Amino acid sequence: MTLSTPIALPRADELAATLRGHLDDHAVAMASLRAQLPIVAAWGSELAARLLRGQRLLAAGNGGSAAEAQHLTAELVGRFDGERRPFSAIALHADSSSVTAIGNDYGYEDVFARQLAAHGRPGDLVVLLSTSGRSANLVRAAAAARELGVDSWALTGSGPNPLGDASDEHIALDGSAAGVQEAQLVALHLLCRVFDHRVRAHDELRARDEQRTPGGASGRPEASRGGRRGGLA
Repeated sequence: MTLSTPIALPRADELAATLRGHLDDHAVAMASLRAQLPIVAAWGSELAARLLRGQRLLAAGNGGSAAEAQHLTAELVGRFDGERRPFSAIALHADSSSVTAIGNDYGYEDVFARQLAAHGRPGDLVVLLSTSGRSANLVRAAAAARELGVDSWALTGSGPNPLGDASDEHIALDGSAAGVQEAQLVALHLLCRVFDHRVRAHDELRARDEQRTPGGASGRPEASRGGRRGGLA
């Protein structure tokens, strides 16, 4: 097909400047994430402790943040970078029938809050992702989580913002929307890395305990009920 009007292509130097600008935005968001690594580490440890107790992770977002929320749940149900057991994690936006039914009957602002009411139990966790921190359906989900006894963690762009204020804990990343979204994915991978480390440490300790004899860590047999071990009665 021949175009009647030729497409004006950017000059090489303009394109290079655009790409450098994107990388600069990415660096800003990553620097912001690096400053909050202790929070990420604490989240990973707490997530492992709760899921090892049989509790559940719920996650939600809109658009690209929805994809990242589902990425997180897939890492937990599947695996991250090493073999381990699966854990219960649900991406609330992934159930298209529920999302469209709730959106149609109650409004899009309730698509996550109502699912939280169905799936959330006290002690569960919900991770809410938003580059703006202003998505009404996520803010409402955080409010619903508080009523249900589900702890909410928000991962957003620059704060303060309504979602961060409504959540129990909050990581706010500086930068453009694209830079923040890229850094959020790194944050989720770091979360999974801490999670896997804690789960493996727990499983190794449990395996060592199971290898011990009933007599305890020393490996010695238990004394008989008569009070003496061995010899003549």
